[in-house]
Amino acid sequence: MFIQTEATPNPATLKFLPGRVVMGMGTAEYREPDEATSSPLARRLFAIDGVSGVFLGDDFITVTKAGGEWPHLKPAVLGAIMEHFLSGAPAVDAGQAEGEEDFDPAAAEIVETIKELLETRVRPAVAQDGGDITFRSFRDGVVYLNMRGSCSGCPSSTATLKHGIENLLRHFVPEVREVQPVN
Repeated sequence: MFIQTEATPNPATLKFLPGRVVMGMGTAEYREPDEATSSPLARRLFAIDGVSGVFLGDDFITVTKAGGEWPHLKPAVLGAIMEHFLSGAPAVDAGQAEGEEDFDPAAAEIVETIKELLETRVRPAVAQDGGDITFRSFRDGVVYLNMRGSCSGCPSSTATLKHGIENLLRHFVPEVREVQPVN
């Protein structure tokens, strides 16, 4: 098994590409070991000293480090990912529900347009950097997005959110005034 790695815009995260499906549908994020009870893969990665976050995408895994240097952590992470896939265990034991969405039912058509733009224009680009951005809420012209994986805590995420995503949404959806992250 050959696992590729890619740098992300967030220097604390590294993207691992195992060359096979990780989640298939959806994504999962674990910011601490206690959250990883439903994921054998995330539990295995959190067992490595220095790992502070795990994000599982369709065909990639993004690992965030709390400290230490990648040259020391990377071999342990590669080994844990390889062991996991060789074990045949699933990445996540049971389906995880994404966070609840919140919007006025009268704005359902606007929300569908926002979600379609996120799905077709934003999420594929963000996934290339080892992250994900999902819709959470639309209220009073403000779109709230959940930034996950390498996007969470990334120094350039604010610029991406404000200058990229906000401009895109405002261009196509005049009702959008602002975009804010959800923590």
